[in-house]
Amino acid sequence: MDVQLMMLETSSVSNVGKPQGYNQLLSQIITTSKQQDLSTNLIKYVDSLLGETLGIVAARPLLNQFIETLRGIDGLEVKLNAGQHALQALQNRVVSFEEQDASIRVMLADTYQEQEEYIEAAKMLQGIQLDSSQRKVSDDTKVETWIRICRLFLEEDDTTGAEGYLNRAKNLLYKVDNKELHLMFQLSQARILDSRRKFLEASQAYHNFSFSPVLDTEERTRALSSAIICAILAPAGPQRSRALGRLFKDERAAQLDEFGILEKMFLDRLLSPAEVAKFADKLSPHQLAQTADGSTVLAKAVTEHNLLGASRLYNTISVDELALLLCLEAEKAEEYAARMLEQGRLTGRIDQIEGVIFFDGREGSGEKTTSSLMHHGRNRGVRRWDSNVQALAEGLERVSSSLQSNVLPVGQIVSAS
Repeated sequence: MDVQLMMLETSSVSNVGKPQGYNQLLSQIITTSKQQDLSTNLIKYVDSLLGETLGIVAARPLLNQFIETLRGIDGLEVKLNAGQHALQALQNRVVSFEEQDASIRVMLADTYQEQEEYIEAAKMLQGIQLDSSQRKVSDDTKVETWIRICRLFLEEDDTTGAEGYLNRAKNLLYKVDNKELHLMFQLSQARILDSRRKFLEASQAYHNFSFSPVLDTEERTRALSSAIICAILAPAGPQRSRALGRLFKDERAAQLDEFGILEKMFLDRLLSPAEVAKFADKLSPHQLAQTADGSTVLAKAVTEHNLLGASRLYNTISVDELALLLCLEAEKAEEYAARMLEQGRLTGRIDQIEGVIFFDGREGSGEKTTSSLMHHGRNRGVRRWDSNVQALAEGLERVSSSLQSNVLPVGQIVSAS
């Protein structure tokens, strides 16, 4: 091996004849090298290619052949060792070998992805020069690379990194006719919304994705399942009710495991702890993460749903009984009810003095209302009394202002009378 490389490097044969010798040597390395020596031999080979023996024009096709040969090797460790060394060797000459540098990076990204090292795979693709004066890169290739980087970041739940590259792809997507890239973009967008806990928007995106005729049945079913899961995790209220209605009416939903809990939520039936625990087994880690109040995303969604379900069953209920129904402390149960009333996702009022919640039985508007803030410790009679006192005070203020604006001072008017 070393002798043959030396002969090629010192040979007086012109550059026209040397490529054949290098190709023959590469084939020999692949077929005769022992597994433990293969990485070393390939590294020596690529060092010779990029040395002073060959010119740039002669080295490019030989390096392309080296990359294709390396791609076909089964050993992942050999690919990584030889590929990483080739990148280092090209580092100071990358301007002359941009195409080959990009090919090596794609090959290494494939290898890292196969080993489930997604961040390393993304880093390899990030190093590709897509905006270069040395070679022309199509819009399709740029969008495909950016979306792939986005999806690799999503595998590690890095939504910040993923969204940055998705936005790059978004700016060029209108120039791309490839339907598969458009679908990959939509799916990546849905996954980012899902990871950011924007579950209603994510559910809609997944549901739209599930109707694509380009996808096979399994992928469409998986997208529909994700749409149902996101709708279930969304905050209870009129918007979620509409999302649940769309999914419940989808004929395909009845075939999925999630249909049972979807049906109960759509019909505003209370969920049992056993049903919730079974459903939790299907969720991703970010969907089980804790929220600011210490509860999980799922627990919060179920609590709000059961509170909404209770409003359909009861006209009035004590805070203690509601807490028992929701498996919460009384203070926490009242806090949930107060928040949903304030945000317009529930209609009614709370009498804190009596510790009773009154439900109107109407659908919430989903809009924040100032009137919902008045429920704390006051009933309608007290609010009416406050309004009358305020009106009386305002009337006295107007009379006083009118008297003071007269020619005679207020004191003289009183004595004259």
